[in-house]
Amino acid sequence: MVYVYLVAAIVFEVIGTSALKLSDGFTRPLPSAVTALTYAAAFYFLALVLRSLPVGIAYAIWAGLGIVLITLVGIFWFRQPLDLPAMIGLALIVAGVLVINLFSKTVVH
Repeated sequence: MVYVYLVAAIVFEVIGTSALKLSDGFTRPLPSAVTALTYAAAFYFLALVLRSLPVGIAYAIWAGLGIVLITLVGIFWFRQPLDLPAMIGLALIVAGVLVINLFSKTVVH
């Protein structure tokens, strides 16, 4: 169940960050409300994850995958292209998350 909660935390965080962009500095009420609600949900699910996973590992996965997913939202929804160094950096983040999940003994499998 811990990974279901972690996926939920990541998805809510990505939705919240997308809504934050649409809120235009919290000047638009609906995207601002969506931001607040989805960030609250993201932190709720992250708190559930922290019952089982070490905080550093959980945060690394949450932040790393959140960065990659929000970057994809930026590319496809907001039309924000990436240059080569950004793509290399994202690949390194994905590699780091994979190393943690596949090889770390601190992660619950």
